[in-house]
Amino acid sequence: MSTTPKDDVKLSPMVRRRTAKDISDRKGKMPVVSLTAYITPMAARLDEVCDFLLVGDSVGMVLYGMDNTLGVTLEMMISHGRAVMRGAKKALVVIDMPFGTYEESKEQAFRNAARVLRETGAGAVKLEGGKEMAGTVKFLVDRGIPVLGHVGLMPQSVHKYGGYGAHGRTIDEWQPIIDDAAAIANAGAFATVLEGVTEPLANKITAEVSNVIIGIGASNECDGQILVTEDMLGLFSFNPKFVKRYAEIGSDIAGAVEAYAEEVRDRKFPGDAQTYKMKGHNA
Repeated sequence: MSTTPKDDVKLSPMVRRRTAKDISDRKGKMPVVSLTAYITPMAARLDEVCDFLLVGDSVGMVLYGMDNTLGVTLEMMISHGRAVMRGAKKALVVIDMPFGTYEESKEQAFRNAARVLRETGAGAVKLEGGKEMAGTVKFLVDRGIPVLGHVGLMPQSVHKYGGYGAHGRTIDEWQPIIDDAAAIANAGAFATVLEGVTEPLANKITAEVSNVIIGIGASNECDGQILVTEDMLGLFSFNPKFVKRYAEIGSDIAGAVEAYAEEVRDRKFPGDAQTYKMKGHNA
């Protein structure tokens, strides 16, 4: 098993990649821009614009058609992490720790997180959980592993919560989420993803918690934003409330495939421009 990043994901010494500290220094400043990435060409496209790229366990649903993220493995995350590192040269790359790879103990979390960073060359890991995971976050950070937290709606707890509904819709629901965000920040996470919470709660957490708060389905007052790239590009027919579509590539793909199929059936493709000719012959 490889214990070092592949040669083709190493950076040129002339390129400075953003670090977790660069992101943490953005608290209260210019909002942080982030999107998910799972493959090399997409990472290369996003790299010039995004401050950090998240290799999310959402890969299970987006690329593999899973119903949720629970079936994603550490090996899958490492493979996609390497792919993203080959395409991204400037953005910080953060890799999700999948379900079951960090909850058992601090030692399990460190062992698996260290493997992820060692075998991909990425700059940080992300894990879900609030107060109950604060000790683990501190354990990792104290041992040199930058951590991005994730509180509010936590997809890996979908069975516990019975779905993906928004949190914090009543004042009574606020304090546990505030306490979770504060605990993860105090444990040393450089930033925390705050997912699926009401706007006033997101505003309060962003104002009161010391680290960078990255919103998804939260508030534009958060310190930054993240979306699943394929969602915001319109690849799927389902569109969550918190997603704004900036393109409709699903429709574009369908149209392109239909045009291709029509030309194949009409024997218009390949045409002269796509056909090899004999040397020395005009025809």
